[in-house]
Amino acid sequence: MNLQRWLAPVPPSVAVEIAARRVTVVEVASPSGAVSAYAGEGLPEGVVTPAVAGPNIVQPDVVAGALKRSLERAGLDAVRRAALIVPDSSARVSLLTFDQIPARPQELDALVRWQLRKATPYPIEDAVVSQVPASTIDGRVTIAAVVARRDVVTQYEQVLASLGIHAGIVDLASFNVINAVLAAGGSADGDSLIVHVAPEATTLAILRGDALLFYRHRAHSDDEPLGSLVHQTTMFHEDRLGGGGFRRVWLSGAGPRIEQARREIATRTDAPVEPVDVRPAAAVEGLGRPSPDVLDALAAPVGMLLRDRVGAGG
Repeated sequence: MNLQRWLAPVPPSVAVEIAARRVTVVEVASPSGAVSAYAGEGLPEGVVTPAVAGPNIVQPDVVAGALKRSLERAGLDAVRRAALIVPDSSARVSLLTFDQIPARPQELDALVRWQLRKATPYPIEDAVVSQVPASTIDGRVTIAAVVARRDVVTQYEQVLASLGIHAGIVDLASFNVINAVLAAGGSADGDSLIVHVAPEATTLAILRGDALLFYRHRAHSDDEPLGSLVHQTTMFHEDRLGGGGFRRVWLSGAGPRIEQARREIATRTDAPVEPVDVRPAAAVEGLGRPSPDVLDALAAPVGMLLRDRVGAGG
């Protein structure tokens, strides 16, 4: 699998994440790969409401203002191109398995769109679709396909555009948390569980080495407890994926409930639960002992910016 090459182009040196409760900007210097600048700012509840349809950026001026101040504090206010990270809830991810896939990219794109058309609740012509090989098992290739409404993606892009910034790449938060784990060498062998907790939803992913075997996203409005989600995922891992327990478990997220989430996950998996820490992959200049909230804010942007620096696997 090569999550690091999601959406293909070489990423810019600056990444912007727009999440439900915060904006974050990060710069990774080249060629050192160190985090050379970063800043962020919290957002009031209801300003960003991630969803697959409808208004996501409810108050664009508030979001743009927070981003502008963050860029200024980081010394990045002259940036004109950045990678953009959006919430998982703004898109849908499907793992599609094929006995064989077309060699030509255009034919693969048509095949993926045909598969997604059946499960997409709006015309596929109104969607932005991206795909990347997730795993190859017994000769069968699984594709991780992302579909998002074009008008939803545009809402996030327009926040950057209002500040004169072009979003050169757009990607999901959870994929870049995975990239951060891979870049830091956190999934070198065995099976790993990654849990990404956002204010509005939780995403769970299972990696075997660097191959993505499982992806599940659930909105908190579904009233399904985290412990239940983790238990179901653990059972699927054992029964369907031949897993004998997770070698490592990674938790991404911040806020008052994160420690409770850590305890619930540890109980369900019988494995230590570790925060996603980018520092083994990218030194953070001027950061001595970062708080858990700072490390969490850095995870997805740094994962995005380092994704092409990790060797392909799977």
